[in-house]
Amino acid sequence: MRLPAQLLGLLMLWVPGSSGDIVMTQTPLSLPITPGEPASISCRASQSLLHSNGYTYLDWYLQKPGQSPQLLIYLGSNRASGVPDRFSGSGSGTDFTLKISRVQAEDAGVYYCIQYIQDLSDGPAWPGGTTRRME
Repeated sequence: MRLPAQLLGLLMLWVPGSSGDIVMTQTPLSLPITPGEPASISCRASQSLLHSNGYTYLDWYLQKPGQSPQLLIYLGSNRASGVPDRFSGSGSGTDFTLKISRVQAEDAGVYYCIQYIQDLSDGPAWPGGTTRRME
């Protein structure tokens, strides 16, 4: 069984008072996947998300149909509580990757890469980056 995947192009995150908007770009634009096989989503920021405090302010979320977004990965590479270990995040600076080691049917939904370095006091802003849908 194959799961068709659609990736939606480019979204911009605008934060009032910021010195420059950070654009998040996700690739590829389409990705056929097979349950049990690995999948990878890349996200690139137009500016570095590495703060002077050493933290990388990039989160990954999954929104399943009819549900609120679920945090998968925070600060670039930390798996959130309860998230299966088949999900992993990596990268630094401007280039990031979400990997799913063995895709399962329940992984269907919209994936978001979210940056919030521009306004740390408010946390992640929506919309945050490009999105990916697996159906």
